[in-house]
Amino acid sequence: MLGGSLGNNMMKGMVCLVAVVLVLAGSASIAAAQAAGLKKGFYKKSCPQAEDIAQKVVWKHVAGNRELAAKFLRMFFHDCFVRGCDASVLLDSPTNTAEKDAPPNLSLAGFEVIDEVKAALERACPGVVSCADIVALAARDSVSFQYGKKLWEVETGRRDGTVSSDTQALNEIPAPSSTFDILLTNFSGKGLGLQDLVVLSGGHTIGIGNCNLFSSRLFNFTGKNNPTDTDPSLNPPYAKFLQGQCRRNQQDPNDNTTVVPMDPGSSTSFDSHYFVNLKARQGMFTSDATLLTNARAAALVDKLQDNGVFFDHFKNSIKRMGQIGVLNGASGQIRNKCNVVNS
Repeated sequence: MLGGSLGNNMMKGMVCLVAVVLVLAGSASIAAAQAAGLKKGFYKKSCPQAEDIAQKVVWKHVAGNRELAAKFLRMFFHDCFVRGCDASVLLDSPTNTAEKDAPPNLSLAGFEVIDEVKAALERACPGVVSCADIVALAARDSVSFQYGKKLWEVETGRRDGTVSSDTQALNEIPAPSSTFDILLTNFSGKGLGLQDLVVLSGGHTIGIGNCNLFSSRLFNFTGKNNPTDTDPSLNPPYAKFLQGQCRRNQQDPNDNTTVVPMDPGSSTSFDSHYFVNLKARQGMFTSDATLLTNARAAALVDKLQDNGVFFDHFKNSIKRMGQIGVLNGASGQIRNKCNVVNS
């Protein structure tokens, strides 16, 4: 029989271990429940040409506008992080209180392409393919366009939600000013882990960032009335480059039109270059730079600088993200039009 402080400490350790096991088991159960009903080739019998139709429409538009890949990837992420991957981000609101009306979503784009995909699928297979699956497919197909092949498999079988709230979007979508602990808590709440956080951040290898979302790192960072005072976690030459790009934002903090490529030199190419830049302290947002403040995350950043490693990890992490809060079975609906709930 153990006694004294040693026995108490060992008992506490056993309790902690049991607690950890229970948490992990609970997370596994949540993940399994979320994934239920999703599978590769869900429409194989009900609409066998569904994925080909979606890809054809998406590729047609991306061929003329390579920036759409970043738009659709971001749309998928923002949809899944609010009420799960249920296409609630597509719903319109007569009172401007839907997810797409929330500040983090005002710069989303590509809705008209999603509508075109939906219309094509309704002509081929009326009432079969959900808008939620279309968003997931558009993200994959738009990013894959540059390689001429599918970079990851998309599990399908989602149904569409009927509720969309700007308040929920504002509260649930990770902010670009988030610290590592805040980000990890946010991702953990969705059933995702540290590895998913770092890997999915690699999506910033394509697209642009609005100056007003990171200009606080560029001008008067310490609040000592020094306009050239920058965030010390930024590489000085990169900080100077951003200052030049965002000078207008310094004069007008409300300017939300000035943008800068998130991955300089590779902003339309989906690759591991984001992690190369990040390692060089050229992460645009606080939420990027903060990945280097955690030892495990920083070690993963080192590994993900290799294209092959990044692609292998990304296809797994985005699959897990696509399982967040999915509706299936009798839940939700298959919308006739993606921007309105069926009457």
